[in-house]
Amino acid sequence: MAGNTGYFPSLMFPRRPDFGSDGSEIFLQSNLFPIILNNAVVFHYKVMIIPDRKIKQLNRDIVNCIIQTYKNIFGNAVYDGRGNLYLRNPVHMQDSLNLEFYTIFPIDGKNECFTVTFRFIAQLNLGIFNDLLNSFSSIHPYFFAQCIRALSVILRKSPTLKYISIGRSFFSPCYDDNVALGEGREIWFGYFQDTLPSQWKMMLNVDIVASPFHKSLPVVEFLWEVLGKQSRKEKMKPLTDTERQKFAKEMKGLKVEVTHCGTMRRRYKVLNVTKHSVRNQVFEMKLMNGSSFECTVEQYFLDRYKQQPLMYSHLPCLQVGAQPRVIYLPLEVCNVVQGQKCLKKLTDHQTNAMIEATACSAPDRKNDITELVYQNALYEDPFLREFNVNVSTNMIELKGRKLLPPCIKYGGKKQTQVLPNNGVWDMRDKQFHYGVHINVWTIVCFDSPSNCSLASIRNFSKLLRKLSSDAGMTFSKEARHITFPLLDVKRVEPMLYQLKESISELQLILVILPGKTKVYAEIKRMGDTVLGIATQCVKAINVVKPRTQKVSSLCLKINVKLGGVNNILLPRIRPKVFNEPIIILGADIIHSLKSENRRPSVASLVGSMDAHPSRYASSVRVQSRKKQYIQDMSMMLKELMIKFYQITHFKPVRIVLYRNIMTENGLDRLLAQELLAMRHACIMLEPEYKPGITYIALHKRHHTRLFCVNKEDELGTSGNVPPGTTVDSGITHPTNFDFFLCSHPGVQGTSRPCHYLVLWDDNKFKSDELQRLTYQLCYTYARCTRAVSMPAPAYYAHLVAFRSRFHFNDVDMESRESEDSVLNSLANAVKLHKNANDGMYFA
Repeated sequence: MAGNTGYFPSLMFPRRPDFGSDGSEIFLQSNLFPIILNNAVVFHYKVMIIPDRKIKQLNRDIVNCIIQTYKNIFGNAVYDGRGNLYLRNPVHMQDSLNLEFYTIFPIDGKNECFTVTFRFIAQLNLGIFNDLLNSFSSIHPYFFAQCIRALSVILRKSPTLKYISIGRSFFSPCYDDNVALGEGREIWFGYFQDTLPSQWKMMLNVDIVASPFHKSLPVVEFLWEVLGKQSRKEKMKPLTDTERQKFAKEMKGLKVEVTHCGTMRRRYKVLNVTKHSVRNQVFEMKLMNGSSFECTVEQYFLDRYKQQPLMYSHLPCLQVGAQPRVIYLPLEVCNVVQGQKCLKKLTDHQTNAMIEATACSAPDRKNDITELVYQNALYEDPFLREFNVNVSTNMIELKGRKLLPPCIKYGGKKQTQVLPNNGVWDMRDKQFHYGVHINVWTIVCFDSPSNCSLASIRNFSKLLRKLSSDAGMTFSKEARHITFPLLDVKRVEPMLYQLKESISELQLILVILPGKTKVYAEIKRMGDTVLGIATQCVKAINVVKPRTQKVSSLCLKINVKLGGVNNILLPRIRPKVFNEPIIILGADIIHSLKSENRRPSVASLVGSMDAHPSRYASSVRVQSRKKQYIQDMSMMLKELMIKFYQITHFKPVRIVLYRNIMTENGLDRLLAQELLAMRHACIMLEPEYKPGITYIALHKRHHTRLFCVNKEDELGTSGNVPPGTTVDSGITHPTNFDFFLCSHPGVQGTSRPCHYLVLWDDNKFKSDELQRLTYQLCYTYARCTRAVSMPAPAYYAHLVAFRSRFHFNDVDMESRESEDSVLNSLANAVKLHKNANDGMYFA
């Protein structure tokens, strides 16, 4: 645990150097509940099932059947659905190392025989494990991982029997609480549960969660919901090809169960939706004598199931079997299986409905979690009693610290300095640290003149120029042209080419859009990768009814895109690491949804190009979606280091990387790959060049929350902890260097602090130094005048990766080319134009 990564013996996670002391004290609670391990001893067995169907729930059902049958042997054993079984007492196996059982289990109406073998692996003393945690002692990584896994399986056993388990979350199909999202989707509410180590004992992390699920409906009714068909007349019409494709996109990958075979509800996974209707879809019907003939699905069901005449033979079939055994099912004999989480992308309307339905103030969330833990009655859990484990029903209380915000410096004659208040400050009567001068610009409006008139555009332009001039960014004159092209993606490329050719030295294209449209992606692709001209999009409603705040936000973005600097940290309060040349990096990987199986992942790296740090350059790559590490890290870092030297004429003495991560699992492998790649980049520049590297993993997708004990410490109506709230004791790792920091002012819902894990530290940061640096970087995000939830370079890396997905919008993902061929096409698509690559095009 402490130090050794386990994956690469020479790489050691750094131990915590000390505890931070900066800032004022704040009393907190966290949604972590202490686990009491009363000298529990656990016996670990490996489980092997033959044949292995690799279906977790099926494995559970088979093993639970054996446990219940042989209760005298297994007692209240717990099984994880994969290959691990834990018992309170050992099983006596006489001469053999294995214990073997044969069982017959019904699957899809047929009895199948399974061989289940249990093999002893290890004896785990959880009491000793708890003592080691309490004494801050080093624990062998294997023993550490095995104890946590065993404890997690024990604590999850009862919820697994009562609820639908999705990952580490549990859901109950309580129809009264479900919120409809439309198009066959709804919100299910549940709770998250995980077992985490802390500095003095194990903790149970419990949080309220909500996720979109597919409705459990007859497939015909599901079709009507997806397509929004309500009248009987609409329902009796055959589907158009567009409707069929939309329905197929929703159905692919879903499980359905058939209703036409009496009590035998066989389940299938949907592969596709047929182009032909039930009436016209044919298949090869084989007879007992070996001959065959073509038969329609409708005729087959009429002959085979005469008691159930088909009502919707004008609708397509579900294809649930692949070659050579293709199976076609009419929609009306299928139901969508309950409890299927929606893994497909939500519509904007559904996303907004999710946010509105799930937003919960911090005090309300705390009360809901406390009530949930009490209702689950863990003190009565038979499996916890079996293993002599207890869980407190009270949230842990701890002391945190509220760090002071940095002072922000502006430019102009006044050189104004401002101290943010609760993470927010005002830019009125202040000027950019460095404002650009815009000589040549143009406006393109993709909305109709009736919705967004020429007069409205000119009024907006006037306000934009006034506010930008007040902020120190000047437009020398009116926009050269104001054009109204048709809202057609195919016309964007020739139109932008024409603008560039007809307007020399064009610096900025301001684009007015009617709302969310595919035109946006094409504009960004052309501006960033083809023409190298800065583009700024704005919604037509904000042009017709301009608000000062919205227009001021546009000024912030435009100034940075064209090479300006909005503000800087006051130099004298910056951490001392800036006394020597340093490059601050942010890195991220964006993975595609599971439903987008042809889309690759996008890896991005951004690096500071000045000492403030305010200016950043970027590097981006597409890579295989299977990889969790940045494959081309060495070349990407080399590019940024060369650019840093070209701009500053210095070589960085230190490198600090903030690496966005999706999960805290596998950090040893991630570090081994990327740290060595960073070292290699430095060696490629100069064989003896060895700058100090600090590698910090940044995790936001966790479920640890912080709550104020005293109401006077709460911020705003949401009751969140104030910006700067930092915790590095009580709920952090027993020995490794990590901390939680909530840097932003939470406006809606419950704020989620960032978890920072230092995986490597050549620069020997003290806790206060690194926490102060991290917090101050959260105030350098150029697009707003408020602290954000993570350091600016990490935020920029996310923007770069997300923006690159627009750049390969026109590449055919569904082609039959190999993955390597598709990756090569996409690699070319995301290459930036030199002009864009020199600036912060992503701002």
